[in-house]
Amino acid sequence: MMMTMQSDHNPLFNAAKSSFSRPSWAFTLLLFATAATLTLHVTTRAISPLPDLGAAAAPETCSALFHAPPPRRLVKSIADFGGVGDGATSNTAAFRRAIEFLEKSGGGGGGAQLNVPRGRWVTGSFNLTSDFTLFLEDGAVILGSQDPEEWPIIEALPSYGRGREREGGRHISLIHGNSLTNVVITGNNGTIDGQGKMWWDLWWNRTLKNTRGHLVELVNSHNILISNLTFRNSPFWTIHPVYCSNVVIRDMTILAPLNAPNTDGIDPDSSTNVCIEDCYIESGDDLVAVKSGWDQYGIATAKPSVNITVRRVSGTTPTCSGIGIGSEMSGGISNVLVEDLYIRDSAAGVRIKTDKGRGGYITNITIQNVVMERVKVPLRFSRGADDHPDEKWDPNALPLVRGIWISNVVSKDSRKPPLLIGIEGAPFQDICMRNVSLLGISPSLRWSCEFVSGFSDGVTPMPCLELQRNGSSSWC
Repeated sequence: MMMTMQSDHNPLFNAAKSSFSRPSWAFTLLLFATAATLTLHVTTRAISPLPDLGAAAAPETCSALFHAPPPRRLVKSIADFGGVGDGATSNTAAFRRAIEFLEKSGGGGGGAQLNVPRGRWVTGSFNLTSDFTLFLEDGAVILGSQDPEEWPIIEALPSYGRGREREGGRHISLIHGNSLTNVVITGNNGTIDGQGKMWWDLWWNRTLKNTRGHLVELVNSHNILISNLTFRNSPFWTIHPVYCSNVVIRDMTILAPLNAPNTDGIDPDSSTNVCIEDCYIESGDDLVAVKSGWDQYGIATAKPSVNITVRRVSGTTPTCSGIGIGSEMSGGISNVLVEDLYIRDSAAGVRIKTDKGRGGYITNITIQNVVMERVKVPLRFSRGADDHPDEKWDPNALPLVRGIWISNVVSKDSRKPPLLIGIEGAPFQDICMRNVSLLGISPSLRWSCEFVSGFSDGVTPMPCLELQRNGSSSWC
Protein backbone atom coordinates (compact mmCIF):
# COMPACT_ATOMS: atom_id res chain seq x y z
CA MET A 1 0.00 0.00 0.00
CA MET A 2 1.19 3.50 -0.68
CA MET A 3 1.99 5.79 2.20
CA THR A 4 0.27 9.18 2.44
CA MET A 5 1.87 12.23 3.95
CA GLN A 6 0.52 14.35 6.79
CA SER A 7 0.67 18.10 7.26
CA ASP A 8 -0.93 20.81 9.33
CA HIS A 9 -2.96 22.09 6.36
CA ASN A 10 -6.73 21.88 6.64
CA PRO A 11 -8.04 21.93 3.05
CA LEU A 12 -11.76 22.17 3.80
CA PHE A 13 -13.99 23.10 0.92
CA ASN A 14 -14.29 26.85 0.44
CA ALA A 15 -17.58 28.53 -0.26
CA ALA A 16 -18.96 27.87 -3.71
CA LYS A 17 -16.92 29.68 -6.33
CA SER A 18 -19.67 29.98 -8.88
CA SER A 19 -23.34 29.22 -9.43
CA PHE A 20 -22.29 25.56 -9.27
CA SER A 21 -22.06 24.46 -5.65
CA ARG A 22 -20.03 21.55 -4.38
CA PRO A 23 -20.69 19.47 -1.26
CA SER A 24 -19.13 20.64 1.96
CA TRP A 25 -16.78 18.26 3.74
CA ALA A 26 -19.42 17.87 6.46
CA PHE A 27 -21.93 16.84 3.81
CA THR A 28 -19.42 14.42 2.34
CA LEU A 29 -18.95 12.81 5.75
CA LEU A 30 -22.72 12.47 5.97
CA LEU A 31 -22.74 10.71 2.60
CA PHE A 32 -20.18 8.21 3.73
CA ALA A 33 -22.01 7.64 7.00
CA THR A 34 -25.15 6.99 4.98
CA ALA A 35 -23.19 4.64 2.75
CA ALA A 36 -21.98 2.68 5.74
CA THR A 37 -25.53 2.40 7.06
CA LEU A 38 -26.86 1.23 3.70
CA THR A 39 -24.13 -1.35 3.44
CA LEU A 40 -25.04 -2.73 6.86
CA HIS A 41 -28.54 -3.35 5.56
CA VAL A 42 -27.39 -5.46 2.65
CA THR A 43 -24.59 -7.55 4.10
CA THR A 44 -24.06 -9.44 7.32
CA ARG A 45 -20.30 -8.88 7.16
CA ALA A 46 -18.69 -6.54 9.64
CA ILE A 47 -17.71 -3.19 8.21
CA SER A 48 -14.71 -1.20 9.34
CA PRO A 49 -16.15 2.05 10.74
CA LEU A 50 -15.21 5.35 9.22
CA PRO A 51 -12.80 7.26 11.46
CA ASP A 52 -14.38 9.59 14.01
CA LEU A 53 -12.71 12.81 12.97
CA GLY A 54 -14.21 14.79 15.82
CA ALA A 55 -15.19 18.43 15.72
CA ALA A 56 -11.62 19.75 15.74
CA ALA A 57 -9.81 17.06 13.76
CA ALA A 58 -8.38 18.06 10.41
CA PRO A 59 -9.01 15.71 7.47
CA GLU A 60 -6.10 13.69 6.22
CA THR A 61 -4.05 15.44 3.57
CA CYS A 62 -1.13 14.88 1.25
CA SER A 63 -0.55 18.61 0.70
CA ALA A 64 2.86 18.47 2.37
CA LEU A 65 4.19 17.14 -0.92
CA PHE A 66 4.43 20.80 -1.92
CA HIS A 67 7.12 22.73 -0.06
CA ALA A 68 5.78 26.26 0.28
CA PRO A 69 8.31 28.99 -0.61
CA PRO A 70 8.71 32.16 1.47
CA PRO A 71 6.61 35.18 0.40
CA ARG A 72 7.66 36.47 -3.01
CA ARG A 73 9.88 39.54 -2.73
CA LEU A 74 8.74 41.15 -5.97
CA VAL A 75 5.00 41.55 -6.59
CA LYS A 76 3.62 43.25 -9.70
CA SER A 77 0.22 43.63 -11.34
CA ILE A 78 -0.56 42.76 -14.95
CA ALA A 79 -1.76 46.37 -15.21
CA ASP A 80 1.86 47.46 -14.65
CA PHE A 81 2.68 45.94 -18.03
CA GLY A 82 -0.12 47.53 -20.00
CA GLY A 83 -2.80 44.97 -19.30
CA VAL A 84 -6.43 46.03 -19.77
CA GLY A 85 -9.18 44.02 -18.12
CA ASP A 86 -12.10 45.08 -20.29
CA GLY A 87 -12.97 41.65 -21.70
CA ALA A 88 -12.03 42.70 -25.25
CA THR A 89 -8.43 43.95 -25.40
CA SER A 90 -5.80 41.28 -26.05
CA ASN A 91 -3.35 41.01 -23.15
CA THR A 92 -1.12 38.35 -24.69
CA ALA A 93 1.82 40.73 -25.08
CA ALA A 94 1.26 42.12 -21.58
CA PHE A 95 1.38 38.69 -19.94
CA ARG A 96 4.48 37.71 -21.91
CA ARG A 97 6.22 41.00 -21.03
CA ALA A 98 5.33 40.54 -17.38
CA ILE A 99 6.69 37.01 -17.17
CA GLU A 100 9.89 38.00 -19.00
CA PHE A 101 10.46 40.93 -16.64
CA LEU A 102 9.76 38.90 -13.50
CA GLU A 103 11.97 36.04 -14.71
CA LYS A 104 14.91 38.41 -15.23
CA SER A 105 14.47 40.30 -11.98
CA GLY A 106 13.69 37.22 -9.94
CA GLY A 107 12.75 39.24 -6.89
CA GLY A 108 16.36 39.52 -5.82
CA GLY A 109 16.48 35.75 -5.34
CA GLY A 110 13.15 35.58 -3.49
CA GLY A 111 10.94 34.84 -6.47
CA ALA A 112 8.20 36.94 -8.01
CA GLN A 113 4.42 37.18 -8.10
CA LEU A 114 2.11 38.47 -10.82
CA ASN A 115 -1.28 39.65 -9.60
CA VAL A 116 -4.32 39.71 -11.86
CA PRO A 117 -6.85 42.24 -10.48
CA ARG A 118 -10.63 42.19 -10.81
CA GLY A 119 -11.58 42.38 -14.47
CA ARG A 120 -11.78 40.23 -17.61
CA TRP A 121 -8.34 39.72 -19.12
CA VAL A 122 -8.29 38.22 -22.62
CA THR A 123 -5.03 36.50 -23.55
CA GLY A 124 -3.41 33.93 -25.75
CA SER A 125 -1.03 31.37 -24.31
CA PHE A 126 1.88 32.40 -22.11
CA ASN A 127 4.70 30.54 -20.34
CA LEU A 128 5.36 30.65 -16.63
CA THR A 129 8.79 30.77 -15.01
CA SER A 130 10.39 29.21 -11.91
CA ASP A 131 10.05 30.63 -8.38
CA PHE A 132 6.85 32.29 -9.49
CA THR A 133 3.27 32.81 -8.31
CA LEU A 134 0.34 33.66 -10.58
CA PHE A 135 -2.34 35.13 -8.29
CA LEU A 136 -5.90 35.89 -9.40
CA GLU A 137 -7.68 38.34 -7.13
CA ASP A 138 -11.37 38.12 -6.30
CA GLY A 139 -13.34 38.90 -9.46
CA ALA A 140 -10.37 38.34 -11.79
CA VAL A 141 -11.12 36.30 -14.92
CA ILE A 142 -8.50 35.23 -17.46
CA LEU A 143 -10.17 34.49 -20.81
CA GLY A 144 -8.57 32.34 -23.51
CA SER A 145 -8.12 34.11 -26.82
CA GLN A 146 -10.48 33.20 -29.66
CA ASP A 147 -7.64 33.55 -32.16
CA PRO A 148 -6.09 30.09 -32.79
CA GLU A 149 -2.84 31.82 -33.83
CA GLU A 150 -2.42 32.82 -30.18
CA TRP A 151 -2.23 29.12 -29.24
CA PRO A 152 1.00 28.21 -31.15
CA ILE A 153 1.88 24.68 -32.26
CA ILE A 154 4.52 22.89 -30.15
CA GLU A 155 6.15 19.49 -30.44
CA ALA A 156 4.37 16.32 -29.43
CA LEU A 157 5.20 14.81 -26.06
CA PRO A 158 7.80 12.01 -26.37
CA SER A 159 5.54 9.54 -24.56
CA TYR A 160 2.78 10.12 -27.13
CA GLY A 161 4.83 10.41 -30.33
CA ARG A 162 2.25 12.74 -31.89
CA GLY A 163 -0.67 14.86 -30.84
CA ARG A 164 -3.27 12.87 -28.94
CA GLU A 165 -6.02 13.76 -31.42
CA ARG A 166 -4.16 14.56 -34.63
CA GLU A 167 -0.78 13.63 -36.06
CA GLY A 168 2.11 16.06 -35.73
CA GLY A 169 2.42 18.78 -33.14
CA ARG A 170 -0.22 20.16 -30.81
CA HIS A 171 -1.50 23.52 -29.67
CA ILE A 172 0.23 24.81 -26.55
CA SER A 173 -1.85 25.16 -23.39
CA LEU A 174 -3.24 28.54 -22.38
CA ILE A 175 -0.94 28.58 -19.34
CA HIS A 176 2.20 26.55 -19.93
CA GLY A 177 5.51 25.77 -18.31
CA ASN A 178 8.50 23.51 -18.99
CA SER A 179 11.37 22.56 -16.67
CA LEU A 180 10.17 24.77 -13.83
CA THR A 181 10.47 24.59 -10.04
CA ASN A 182 8.50 26.20 -7.23
CA VAL A 183 5.45 27.40 -9.15
CA VAL A 184 2.11 28.43 -7.62
CA ILE A 185 -1.14 29.13 -9.49
CA THR A 186 -3.69 30.36 -6.97
CA GLY A 187 -5.86 33.25 -5.89
CA ASN A 188 -8.97 34.52 -4.16
CA ASN A 189 -11.50 32.42 -6.07
CA GLY A 190 -10.51 33.91 -9.42
CA THR A 191 -11.37 32.17 -12.70
CA ILE A 192 -9.45 30.95 -15.74
CA ASP A 193 -11.86 30.38 -18.63
CA GLY A 194 -10.48 28.75 -21.78
CA GLN A 195 -13.56 29.72 -23.83
CA GLY A 196 -13.27 26.31 -25.40
CA LYS A 197 -16.35 26.26 -27.60
CA MET A 198 -14.34 27.42 -30.60
CA TRP A 199 -12.18 24.30 -30.21
CA TRP A 200 -15.07 21.96 -29.48
CA ASP A 201 -16.74 23.13 -32.71
CA LEU A 202 -13.60 22.27 -34.66
CA TRP A 203 -13.70 18.80 -33.13
CA TRP A 204 -17.40 18.27 -33.75
CA ASN A 205 -17.09 19.59 -37.33
CA ARG A 206 -14.06 17.38 -37.98
CA THR A 207 -12.03 20.39 -39.07
CA LEU A 208 -9.49 20.26 -36.25
CA LYS A 209 -5.98 20.25 -37.75
CA ASN A 210 -3.87 19.87 -34.60
CA THR A 211 -4.57 18.49 -31.15
CA ARG A 212 -6.29 21.04 -28.91
CA GLY A 213 -4.40 22.72 -26.08
CA HIS A 214 -4.99 22.21 -22.38
CA LEU A 215 -6.00 24.98 -20.02
CA VAL A 216 -2.89 24.43 -17.86
CA GLU A 217 0.02 22.11 -18.71
CA LEU A 218 3.29 21.87 -16.81
CA VAL A 219 6.05 19.65 -18.21
CA ASN A 220 9.21 18.34 -16.50
CA SER A 221 8.47 20.49 -13.49
CA HIS A 222 8.84 20.10 -9.70
CA ASN A 223 7.14 21.48 -6.60
CA ILE A 224 3.88 22.80 -8.04
CA LEU A 225 0.73 24.06 -6.32
CA ILE A 226 -2.57 24.81 -8.08
CA SER A 227 -5.30 25.86 -5.67
CA ASN A 228 -8.34 27.95 -4.80
CA LEU A 229 -9.49 28.84 -8.32
CA THR A 230 -12.23 28.01 -10.77
CA PHE A 231 -11.19 26.62 -14.16
CA ARG A 232 -13.80 26.64 -16.93
CA ASN A 233 -14.27 25.55 -20.50
CA SER A 234 -10.89 24.06 -21.31
CA PRO A 235 -10.39 23.32 -25.01
CA PHE A 236 -9.06 19.84 -24.10
CA TRP A 237 -7.90 18.27 -20.81
CA THR A 238 -8.05 20.93 -18.11
CA ILE A 239 -5.01 20.39 -15.83
CA HIS A 240 -2.19 18.25 -17.24
CA PRO A 241 0.99 17.78 -15.20
CA VAL A 242 3.28 15.57 -17.29
CA TYR A 243 6.79 14.31 -16.33
CA CYS A 244 6.33 16.27 -13.07
CA SER A 245 6.97 15.57 -9.40
CA ASN A 246 5.57 16.88 -6.13
CA VAL A 247 2.38 18.38 -7.52
CA VAL A 248 -0.52 19.46 -5.29
CA ILE A 249 -3.90 20.35 -6.80
CA ARG A 250 -6.45 21.23 -4.15
CA ASP A 251 -9.57 23.29 -3.46
CA MET A 252 -10.37 23.61 -7.16
CA THR A 253 -13.65 23.91 -9.03
CA ILE A 254 -13.39 22.65 -12.61
CA LEU A 255 -16.37 23.12 -14.94
CA ALA A 256 -17.17 22.36 -18.56
CA PRO A 257 -20.45 21.65 -20.35
CA LEU A 258 -21.32 18.01 -19.90
CA ASN A 259 -21.20 17.45 -23.66
CA ALA A 260 -17.85 19.22 -24.18
CA PRO A 261 -15.53 16.64 -25.79
CA ASN A 262 -12.46 15.35 -23.93
CA THR A 263 -12.58 18.02 -21.25
CA ASP A 264 -11.02 15.84 -18.53
CA GLY A 265 -10.68 17.57 -15.19
CA ILE A 266 -7.24 16.58 -13.89
CA ASP A 267 -4.87 14.20 -15.71
CA PRO A 268 -1.60 13.40 -13.90
CA ASP A 269 0.58 11.87 -16.60
CA SER A 270 3.96 10.13 -16.18
CA SER A 271 4.31 12.00 -12.89
CA THR A 272 5.44 11.13 -9.36
CA ASN A 273 4.05 12.27 -6.03
CA VAL A 274 0.79 13.94 -7.04
CA CYS A 275 -1.83 15.05 -4.51
CA ILE A 276 -5.38 15.88 -5.70
CA GLU A 277 -7.71 16.87 -2.87
CA ASP A 278 -10.97 18.68 -2.18
CA CYS A 279 -12.02 19.36 -5.77
CA TYR A 280 -15.40 19.59 -7.48
CA ILE A 281 -15.47 18.70 -11.19
CA GLU A 282 -18.12 18.71 -13.92
CA SER A 283 -16.88 17.73 -17.35
CA GLY A 284 -17.52 15.97 -20.62
CA ASP A 285 -14.91 13.31 -19.84
CA ASP A 286 -13.19 11.71 -16.84
CA LEU A 287 -13.11 13.80 -13.68
CA VAL A 288 -9.61 12.50 -12.90
CA ALA A 289 -7.60 10.27 -15.23
CA VAL A 290 -4.16 8.85 -14.40
CA LYS A 291 -2.02 8.32 -17.49
CA SER A 292 1.56 7.46 -18.52
CA GLY A 293 2.02 7.51 -22.28
CA TRP A 294 0.66 5.89 -25.39
CA ASP A 295 1.70 2.49 -26.76
CA GLN A 296 5.26 2.14 -28.07
CA TYR A 297 6.09 5.78 -27.30
CA GLY A 298 5.05 5.43 -23.68
CA ILE A 299 6.94 2.14 -23.39
CA ALA A 300 10.11 3.72 -24.78
CA THR A 301 9.86 6.86 -22.65
CA ALA A 302 9.33 4.67 -19.56
CA LYS A 303 8.12 7.42 -17.23
CA PRO A 304 5.52 5.88 -14.89
CA SER A 305 2.91 7.59 -12.79
CA VAL A 306 3.71 6.65 -9.18
CA ASN A 307 2.35 7.70 -5.79
CA ILE A 308 -0.86 9.42 -6.84
CA THR A 309 -3.45 10.37 -4.19
CA VAL A 310 -6.99 11.42 -5.12
CA ARG A 311 -9.05 12.34 -2.06
CA ARG A 312 -12.38 14.08 -1.43
CA VAL A 313 -13.23 14.66 -5.08
CA SER A 314 -16.84 14.93 -6.20
CA GLY A 315 -18.62 15.63 -9.44
CA THR A 316 -20.42 14.37 -12.50
CA THR A 317 -19.66 13.29 -16.08
CA PRO A 318 -22.49 11.75 -18.12
CA THR A 319 -20.24 10.13 -20.73
CA CYS A 320 -17.18 8.92 -18.79
CA SER A 321 -15.91 8.00 -15.33
CA GLY A 322 -15.28 9.61 -11.99
CA ILE A 323 -11.84 8.04 -11.76
CA GLY A 324 -10.13 6.63 -14.84
CA ILE A 325 -6.81 4.82 -14.95
CA GLY A 326 -5.59 4.71 -18.54
CA SER A 327 -6.20 4.16 -21.24
CA GLU A 328 -2.77 5.66 -21.99
CA MET A 329 -0.74 3.78 -19.37
CA SER A 330 2.18 2.37 -21.33
CA GLY A 331 4.86 3.80 -19.04
CA GLY A 332 3.23 2.13 -16.05
CA ILE A 333 0.97 3.24 -13.19
CA SER A 334 1.44 2.13 -9.58
CA ASN A 335 0.71 3.14 -6.00
CA VAL A 336 -2.54 5.01 -6.53
CA LEU A 337 -4.83 5.82 -3.59
CA VAL A 338 -8.38 7.01 -4.29
CA GLU A 339 -10.64 7.65 -1.30
CA ASP A 340 -13.65 9.62 -0.11
CA LEU A 341 -15.10 9.98 -3.58
CA TYR A 342 -18.63 11.10 -4.49
CA ILE A 343 -19.82 10.56 -8.07
CA ARG A 344 -23.32 11.24 -9.38
CA ASP A 345 -25.18 10.97 -12.68
CA SER A 346 -22.21 9.51 -14.54
CA ALA A 347 -21.57 6.81 -17.09
CA ALA A 348 -19.05 4.98 -14.89
CA GLY A 349 -17.72 5.31 -11.38
CA VAL A 350 -14.29 3.72 -11.35
CA ARG A 351 -12.75 2.61 -14.61
CA ILE A 352 -9.49 0.91 -15.59
CA LYS A 353 -8.81 1.16 -19.33
CA THR A 354 -6.13 -0.59 -21.35
CA ASP A 355 -5.65 -2.77 -24.42
CA LYS A 356 -3.26 -4.85 -26.47
CA GLY A 357 -0.35 -2.71 -27.62
CA ARG A 358 -0.30 -0.67 -24.45
CA GLY A 359 2.30 -2.71 -22.56
CA GLY A 360 3.13 -1.14 -19.21
CA TYR A 361 1.40 -2.03 -15.96
CA ILE A 362 -1.31 -0.98 -13.53
CA THR A 363 -0.45 -2.23 -10.05
CA ASN A 364 -1.18 -1.51 -6.41
CA ILE A 365 -4.36 0.52 -6.79
CA THR A 366 -6.45 1.24 -3.67
CA ILE A 367 -9.98 2.63 -3.98
CA GLN A 368 -11.98 3.07 -0.79
CA ASN A 369 -14.91 4.98 0.70
CA VAL A 370 -16.86 5.75 -2.46
CA VAL A 371 -20.46 6.88 -2.79
CA MET A 372 -22.17 6.86 -6.19
CA GLU A 373 -25.66 7.96 -7.16
CA ARG A 374 -27.30 7.19 -10.49
CA VAL A 375 -24.07 5.91 -12.00
CA LYS A 376 -24.73 3.66 -14.97
CA VAL A 377 -21.82 1.19 -14.50
CA PRO A 378 -20.27 1.54 -11.03
CA LEU A 379 -17.14 -0.52 -11.73
CA ARG A 380 -15.71 -1.04 -15.20
CA PHE A 381 -12.37 -2.65 -16.01
CA SER A 382 -12.08 -3.00 -19.74
CA ARG A 383 -9.99 -3.78 -22.75
CA GLY A 384 -10.84 -2.52 -26.18
CA ALA A 385 -9.68 1.10 -26.15
CA ASP A 386 -8.75 0.26 -29.76
CA ASP A 387 -6.84 3.44 -30.50
CA HIS A 388 -3.17 3.60 -31.36
CA PRO A 389 -0.80 6.41 -32.38
CA ASP A 390 0.21 4.76 -35.67
CA GLU A 391 0.62 1.41 -37.37
CA LYS A 392 3.89 0.69 -35.51
CA TRP A 393 2.19 -0.39 -32.28
CA ASP A 394 3.04 -3.90 -31.10
CA PRO A 395 0.03 -6.22 -30.64
CA ASN A 396 2.22 -8.44 -28.45
CA ALA A 397 2.82 -5.63 -25.95
CA LEU A 398 0.35 -6.76 -23.30
CA PRO A 399 -0.32 -4.76 -20.14
CA LEU A 400 0.02 -6.15 -16.62
CA VAL A 401 -2.95 -5.35 -14.38
CA ARG A 402 -2.56 -6.68 -10.86
CA GLY A 403 -3.38 -5.72 -7.29
CA ILE A 404 -6.62 -3.71 -7.28
CA TRP A 405 -8.16 -3.19 -3.81
CA ILE A 406 -11.72 -1.82 -3.69
CA SER A 407 -13.55 -1.43 -0.37
CA ASN A 408 -16.43 0.41 1.30
CA VAL A 409 -18.35 1.32 -1.84
CA VAL A 410 -22.06 2.11 -2.10
CA SER A 411 -23.72 2.80 -5.42
CA LYS A 412 -27.38 3.85 -5.28
CA ASP A 413 -29.72 3.57 -8.26
CA SER A 414 -27.16 1.61 -10.27
CA ARG A 415 -28.29 0.65 -13.76
CA LYS A 416 -25.87 -2.07 -14.81
CA PRO A 417 -23.68 -4.57 -12.96
CA PRO A 418 -19.90 -4.27 -13.11
CA LEU A 419 -17.96 -5.15 -16.24
CA LEU A 420 -14.57 -6.70 -15.54
CA ILE A 421 -13.11 -7.63 -18.90
CA GLY A 422 -9.42 -8.53 -19.02
CA ILE A 423 -7.19 -9.49 -21.92
CA GLU A 424 -6.57 -13.00 -23.18
CA GLY A 425 -2.98 -13.85 -22.32
CA ALA A 426 -2.85 -10.97 -19.82
CA PRO A 427 -5.68 -11.45 -17.32
CA PHE A 428 -6.38 -8.84 -14.67
CA GLN A 429 -5.27 -10.51 -11.43
CA ASP A 430 -5.58 -10.05 -7.68
CA ILE A 431 -8.74 -7.97 -7.69
CA CYS A 432 -9.95 -7.65 -4.08
CA MET A 433 -13.41 -6.32 -3.30
CA ARG A 434 -14.77 -5.89 0.23
CA ASN A 435 -17.97 -4.27 1.47
CA VAL A 436 -19.31 -3.24 -1.93
CA SER A 437 -23.06 -2.63 -2.24
CA LEU A 438 -24.53 -1.90 -5.65
CA LEU A 439 -28.17 -0.98 -5.07
CA GLY A 440 -30.84 -0.92 -7.74
CA ILE A 441 -29.44 -3.50 -10.15
CA SER A 442 -32.06 -5.99 -11.31
CA PRO A 443 -31.51 -9.47 -9.81
CA SER A 444 -31.71 -10.89 -13.33
CA LEU A 445 -28.58 -9.02 -14.41
CA ARG A 446 -25.21 -10.72 -13.93
CA TRP A 447 -21.73 -9.32 -13.63
CA SER A 448 -19.76 -9.52 -16.88
CA CYS A 449 -16.33 -11.03 -16.18
CA GLU A 450 -13.67 -12.42 -18.48
CA PHE A 451 -9.95 -13.00 -17.98
CA VAL A 452 -10.03 -11.70 -14.40
CA SER A 453 -9.38 -13.31 -11.02
CA GLY A 454 -9.59 -12.25 -7.42
CA PHE A 455 -11.53 -12.38 -4.18
CA SER A 456 -14.67 -10.76 -2.79
CA ASP A 457 -16.24 -10.46 0.63
CA GLY A 458 -19.44 -8.64 1.54
CA VAL A 459 -20.24 -7.78 -2.07
CA THR A 460 -23.82 -7.47 -3.32
CA PRO A 461 -25.26 -8.42 -5.67
CA MET A 462 -23.26 -11.62 -5.87
CA PRO A 463 -20.15 -11.08 -7.99
CA CYS A 464 -19.04 -13.33 -10.81
CA LEU A 465 -17.40 -16.69 -10.14
CA GLU A 466 -14.01 -15.30 -11.15
CA LEU A 467 -13.99 -13.29 -7.91
CA GLN A 468 -15.02 -16.30 -5.81
CA ARG A 469 -12.61 -18.99 -6.96
CA ASN A 470 -9.45 -17.89 -5.15
CA GLY A 471 -8.91 -20.44 -2.40
CA SER A 472 -6.75 -18.23 -0.20
CA SER A 473 -7.78 -14.67 0.61
CA SER A 474 -4.79 -13.79 2.77
CA TRP A 475 -3.35 -11.49 0.10
CA CYS A 476 -6.64 -9.58 0.11
